[in-house]
Amino acid sequence: MAIQEIKNVEICGLSACVPSMIEENSELDIFSNQDEVNKFIENTGVERRRVAGKNECASDLCYKAAEHLIDKLGWEKEEIECLVFVSHGPDYRYPATACVLQSRLGLPQSCMSLDISLGCSGWVYGLSVLGSIVSASKFKKALLLVGDVTTAAKSKKDKSTYPLFGDAGSATAISFREGAYGFRTHMGTDGKNYRAIMVEDGGSRNRVTKDSLVEREYEPGVIRNKLQTRMDGMSVFSFGITKAPKSVKELLSNFDIDKSSIDYYVFHQANLMMNRRIQIKLGIPDQKYPYALKDFGNTSSGTIPLTMVSELRDAINTTNQHPLQIVACGFGVGLSWGSVYFTLENAVCCELLEL
Repeated sequence: MAIQEIKNVEICGLSACVPSMIEENSELDIFSNQDEVNKFIENTGVERRRVAGKNECASDLCYKAAEHLIDKLGWEKEEIECLVFVSHGPDYRYPATACVLQSRLGLPQSCMSLDISLGCSGWVYGLSVLGSIVSASKFKKALLLVGDVTTAAKSKKDKSTYPLFGDAGSATAISFREGAYGFRTHMGTDGKNYRAIMVEDGGSRNRVTKDSLVEREYEPGVIRNKLQTRMDGMSVFSFGITKAPKSVKELLSNFDIDKSSIDYYVFHQANLMMNRRIQIKLGIPDQKYPYALKDFGNTSSGTIPLTMVSELRDAINTTNQHPLQIVACGFGVGLSWGSVYFTLENAVCCELLEL
């Protein structure tokens, strides 16, 4: 089992940033009629999404979130010793976007910086990787920047993907503190089903050719080229409702954590139907299971921190009175999944930012 117990680290603060452009699903011409629109919204829970402009990247959203969080925490940038950027949308094939962000943020050259290429499970994996680094090295302060501009890889003629996804970036501040509870994690991977969510061309395996740009109609209302996301919806649905609840159960069982003691379960915002099934399987009451799908859609790696900032800000900012116990779970592209248990005490949760 991929189980971790990461000690002496804590989350000090959270920030999230979304594009200012709002796109209403009810106004898209991708649907054939109003009944189809209503059915989509009812099943997915997504009424509107934030969409990045042509020249806006995930790194821009994460940069703004990070600058604001550093300021709110009163951190000295010279003390930040590690930066991890998690995204499927790097600025360039290389160099690593983390290196670019280290410079943009004015962090010291002594700051260790690296990228992780992951989508829906990315925040949990990033927390695991960065938490492990900080715990082992005793770095004083570190930043986890997680986000995606998912709409850039979606076909506007594909009603199976485009109306579901939105864009967001986030910053999570982590520090070393002797005696801090840290993180408890459970991870898993099913690489044999990697084709369930993918962009077929554009990497080293299938390079870009003229054929990559040819639009094909796979079924009515589903038109895309090979540089745009394809998703096997039924396979992904079955995967999500199976692996996510199992991962959470194994996490709680392995560390003997009382399920009823958890204040909030923050899950990757995949779609309403899938998330409801997971919620029912785990028997989680509505007040402990926040949703951000209505206004932001599925923002890939950014969904968990975005949901905490948009839905739990008041609760997080009063953790000096009652430390919060949180379980977060991300699952999707890879296929990969991960669950994490952590506590928040005296943490700063910033207001939602717009780019």
